[in-house]
Amino acid sequence: MSESGQVEKFEVTITYLEMLARSTKPLPPRPPYKTALMRVEKCPAAFYRFLYDYVGAEWYWVQRRYMSDEELLPIIHDEEVYLYCLYVEGAAAGMAEIDARDRQANGGAVEIKYFGLGRDFMGKSLGKWFLANVIDLAWDLDPAKLVIETCSKDHPAALRLYQKHGFTPSGQGNGIIEWRG
Repeated sequence: MSESGQVEKFEVTITYLEMLARSTKPLPPRPPYKTALMRVEKCPAAFYRFLYDYVGAEWYWVQRRYMSDEELLPIIHDEEVYLYCLYVEGAAAGMAEIDARDRQANGGAVEIKYFGLGRDFMGKSLGKWFLANVIDLAWDLDPAKLVIETCSKDHPAALRLYQKHGFTPSGQGNGIIEWRG
């Protein structure tokens, strides 16, 4: 909530993007840090919430922020949801979530549901490498296409980054973010 205790509402423009084929370009070189990209299986709710807020609070991620553990855990423990944590020099630096649950209903599409770095790790040449590897992991699931979305409250470079990695806009929509802080 804002300082006055009110819910803040933001109108946003949502850009939907898709990638129809796996890139043939080689993955970018590993950044000059000790890095590890690990899948988090059966993630504890508290760790998920830490990652989600660490990466997404600045960009008003809300879809899972206000869920109870009873609502959240069945989603993140589903065998078709792939949560990855990027570690840099031992610290959690970013998260990515690939959601393949609705693949059949969505024409074979797999969604990169969440992707981002914590503020402490931005500007260190990690984002391009991290995203390229997440995209590669998503293509390993053999989807018909990959989809991702961003909105006007997201990091200003998000849309360009997705496009540089081969995503093309497939549509736009409007939405409202209700932020309770």
